[in-house]
Parts: sequence; C-alpha cells; structure tokens
Amino acid sequence: MPASARTILGLILCLLAPMAGAQTSDLVSKSALRVCEDPANLPMSNTAGEGYENKLAELIAEKLELPLQYEWYPMATGFIRQTLRANKCDLVIGFAQGDEMVLNTNHYLTSAFVLVVKKDGPLSAVDTLSDPALADARIGIVAGSPPATHLARNRLLVKAKAYNLVVDRRYESPVLDMLGDLDKGDIDAAIVWGPIAGPLVKSDHPGLQVTPLLKEELPPRLFFRITMGVRPGEKVWQRKLNSLIRRNQDEINAILADAGVPLINDMGTAPLEGTN
Repeated sequence: MPASARTILGLILCLLAPMAGAQTSDLVSKSALRVCEDPANLPMSNTAGEGYENKLAELIAEKLELPLQYEWYPMATGFIRQTLRANKCDLVIGFAQGDEMVLNTNHYLTSAFVLVVKKDGPLSAVDTLSDPALADARIGIVAGSPPATHLARNRLLVKAKAYNLVVDRRYESPVLDMLGDLDKGDIDAAIVWGPIAGPLVKSDHPGLQVTPLLKEELPPRLFFRITMGVRPGEKVWQRKLNSLIRRNQDEINAILADAGVPLINDMGTAPLEGTN
C-alpha cells in the first residue's frame, strides 16, 4: 500500500474511532437505569428489592433521576453474556476490580473474606488462619475460593467441608447451608466472602460473629475492591458512574454498613473508619 494511501486510511480510522465510541455509548438507555441482577441472591439482591445491591441501584437511579428497571438472570455461567453483552441492561453492581468481562468503574467497596464462628466459643478470639486453635477445627469453605489455599498451607483441609461455588441460588444456597451447619455444630467455623456473610449473620444468625481476615501475609490476598461493571468501550458511561460514586460514597457506605457488610480500607489492613 502506498504511503499516501496508508495516511488516508489512518485518518479515516482516527475519525471512525470516536464514532464507534459514540455508537457504543448509544446502547445505554436514556429512559431508565437498566440494571442486571440475580432474582434470588440475598443478601445482595432479589425480585422484592430487599438486597443491598437493590438499595444501591435505587440510590443510583435517584441520583440520575431515572426510573429503575431490572433484567433478572441467575448469577451463574452466562450471566454477563445473557444480560450486559446482550444489551438487555447497562449496569452490573458488584464486580471484582480487574475482571476482563466488563469495563470496571472505580471501586465503591473494599471488603475481605471473614471467619465466622460462634460468639463466646473457643474460636471467638481467632483472627488468623495460622492460629493453633484451628488445628482440629472442622472448617466450612466454598470450594475454589482464595482462602482454600491458606487452609492447605496451614494443613486445615483434612477436616474441612467444601461447599459449591457456582450455583443457581433459586435452587441451592451453599452459604446459607454453611451457616446453618455452623449453628447446628456440624462445623466449627466458616470462611465466607464478607459481603455475603456479614449481612446474613446480622439478619439471621445472632449467635455467630464475623471476623475479617486482615492478617494473612502470604498470597493469595483475601481482600478485594468491588466495582460496578459496564460494557467494554463505554467510557462516557463509566466516567458518569465514577463521578456518581465519588460524590455519593458516604451514602453508599451507609447502605452497606446498615446491611452488615464489613467495610475495610483500600489497602485491606483495617476496618474502614466510622463504619464498623
């Protein structure tokens, strides 16, 4: 291709790039805030609007001055493909930072995996997985989750009980089963993602306590920053949400704290001041 032709082609591509971005942004509804959510995924969401992600969606819709509209789909294989990528909605609330399936907003939440035990029980003072008190404990763990590596390192997997990771919550609820087993004494402790365990313990398990695992020094890390997800390429929509998160972080924190989500600082080293 002659140099002049390459130059012209380059100019055309430069001109088309902003147009492509505009076309992508045009997929975002102007008439409603369309949110992808799981219909049976408490404490995060359900069709009755009782989850804390429902409350966050309501807050965002209010700030955008738009009616709230849900696209319901179980949080299992195919969720993003069948909802966000299919242009049935424009926003997913609750995606780990760096996930390549979506374009992440700035994070609105930092939390950690937690150790759940009985209040005033023999494990109530434990705050690290290397504690000798756990040596003979029967620990519930979600299979394939990051804490499993720490359990293996500390030789705690032999007596551990595994619960399924990816399920359709309309039919199976591993964390609910795990906390129920802990109440009954079938296991001695449970390790669960904090934004799931915290609210469930607060609402339904008064005899249990939640301790964020903030002292593990070896990988994998047990704290994560949680974002909202939009379609790749929708930078204008992403920036609008980033601004909304920044301006309303205090209200977001209040919703999460009221639900019982354990909030920690961005470095994963301590509880977030004023919320725990």
